[in-house]
Amino acid sequence: EVQLVESGGGLVQPGGSLRLSCAASGFTFGNFDMSWVRQAPGKGPEWVSGINSGGSSTYYADSVKGRFTISRDNAKNKLYLQMHSLKLEDTAVYYCGTETGELRGQGTQVTVSS
Repeated sequence: EVQLVESGGGLVQPGGSLRLSCAASGFTFGNFDMSWVRQAPGKGPEWVSGINSGGSSTYYADSVKGRFTISRDNAKNKLYLQMHSLKLEDTAVYYCGTETGELRGQGTQVTVSS
Protein backbone atom coordinates (compact mmCIF):
# COMPACT_ATOMS: atom_id res chain seq x y z
CA GLU A 1 0.00 0.00 0.00
CA VAL A 2 1.28 3.41 -0.99
CA GLN A 3 1.46 5.69 2.03
CA LEU A 4 2.77 9.10 3.01
CA VAL A 5 2.43 9.88 6.69
CA GLU A 6 3.28 13.33 8.03
CA SER A 7 4.18 14.05 11.64
CA GLY A 8 5.74 16.78 13.74
CA GLY A 9 3.06 19.43 13.58
CA GLY A 10 1.81 21.25 16.64
CA LEU A 11 1.28 24.55 18.38
CA VAL A 12 4.22 26.94 18.45
CA GLN A 13 4.69 30.60 19.32
CA PRO A 14 5.69 33.16 16.70
CA GLY A 15 9.43 32.97 16.14
CA GLY A 16 9.53 29.32 17.12
CA SER A 17 10.62 26.26 15.18
CA LEU A 18 9.18 22.92 14.15
CA ARG A 19 10.46 20.00 12.13
CA LEU A 20 7.98 18.11 10.02
CA SER A 21 8.63 14.56 8.89
CA CYS A 22 7.03 12.48 6.18
CA ALA A 23 7.42 8.71 6.09
CA ALA A 24 6.96 7.10 2.70
CA SER A 25 6.13 3.48 1.99
CA GLY A 26 4.80 1.30 -0.80
CA PHE A 27 6.70 2.98 -3.62
CA THR A 28 10.28 3.73 -4.63
CA PHE A 29 10.65 6.98 -2.72
CA GLY A 30 14.11 7.77 -4.08
CA ASN A 31 12.79 7.92 -7.64
CA PHE A 32 10.46 10.83 -7.01
CA ASP A 33 10.79 14.57 -6.69
CA MET A 34 8.93 15.54 -3.53
CA SER A 35 7.29 18.63 -2.13
CA TRP A 36 5.50 20.19 0.80
CA VAL A 37 2.19 21.95 0.23
CA ARG A 38 0.15 23.75 2.85
CA GLN A 39 -3.43 24.87 3.13
CA ALA A 40 -4.51 27.55 5.53
CA PRO A 41 -8.10 27.82 6.76
CA GLY A 42 -10.34 29.27 4.06
CA LYS A 43 -7.56 29.38 1.48
CA GLY A 44 -6.41 27.23 -1.40
CA PRO A 45 -3.35 25.01 -1.38
CA GLU A 46 0.04 26.76 -1.44
CA TRP A 47 3.17 25.04 -2.68
CA VAL A 48 5.86 25.58 -0.03
CA SER A 49 9.00 23.71 -1.04
CA GLY A 50 10.31 21.02 -3.35
CA ILE A 51 13.32 18.75 -3.61
CA ASN A 52 14.57 16.60 -6.46
CA SER A 53 14.79 12.84 -6.20
CA GLY A 54 18.47 12.81 -5.21
CA GLY A 55 18.19 15.68 -2.79
CA SER A 56 20.70 17.88 -4.58
CA SER A 57 18.28 20.61 -5.62
CA THR A 58 15.80 22.41 -3.41
CA TYR A 59 13.17 25.05 -4.14
CA TYR A 60 11.16 27.39 -1.94
CA ALA A 61 8.22 29.69 -2.13
CA ASP A 62 9.19 33.31 -1.53
CA SER A 63 7.03 33.31 1.59
CA VAL A 64 9.27 30.75 3.33
CA LYS A 65 12.66 31.29 1.70
CA GLY A 66 15.38 31.70 4.29
CA ARG A 67 13.20 30.29 7.07
CA PHE A 68 12.34 26.74 5.91
CA THR A 69 14.68 23.96 4.81
CA ILE A 70 13.56 20.86 2.94
CA SER A 71 15.63 17.69 3.02
CA ARG A 72 15.27 13.97 2.47
CA ASP A 73 16.85 10.70 3.50
CA ASN A 74 16.29 8.20 0.72
CA ALA A 75 17.79 5.37 2.77
CA LYS A 76 15.07 5.92 5.37
CA ASN A 77 12.32 6.87 2.89
CA LYS A 78 11.77 10.14 4.70
CA LEU A 79 11.14 13.74 3.76
CA TYR A 80 11.64 16.63 6.17
CA LEU A 81 10.74 20.28 6.50
CA GLN A 82 12.65 22.28 9.10
CA MET A 83 10.79 25.47 9.88
CA HIS A 84 12.33 28.40 11.76
CA SER A 85 11.12 31.91 12.60
CA LEU A 86 7.53 30.80 12.27
CA LYS A 87 4.92 33.45 11.65
CA LEU A 88 1.19 33.59 12.31
CA GLU A 89 0.61 33.24 8.58
CA ASP A 90 2.42 29.90 8.51
CA THR A 91 -0.58 28.36 10.27
CA ALA A 92 -1.91 25.64 7.98
CA VAL A 93 -2.20 21.94 7.38
CA TYR A 94 1.05 20.79 5.82
CA TYR A 95 1.05 17.95 3.31
CA CYS A 96 3.95 16.06 1.84
CA GLY A 97 3.63 14.53 -1.58
CA THR A 98 5.17 13.87 -4.92
CA GLU A 99 5.97 17.02 -6.87
CA THR A 100 3.45 16.03 -9.53
CA GLY A 101 0.72 15.74 -6.90
CA GLU A 102 -0.19 12.15 -7.67
CA LEU A 103 0.57 11.08 -4.10
CA ARG A 104 -0.25 13.13 -1.01
CA GLY A 105 -0.34 12.41 2.71
CA GLN A 106 -3.12 13.17 5.15
CA GLY A 107 -1.43 16.27 6.50
CA THR A 108 -0.22 17.57 9.83
CA GLN A 109 -1.53 20.72 11.50
CA VAL A 110 0.86 23.56 12.26
CA THR A 111 -0.55 26.35 14.38
CA VAL A 112 1.47 29.47 15.12
CA SER A 113 -0.11 31.46 17.89
CA SER A 114 0.85 33.50 20.91
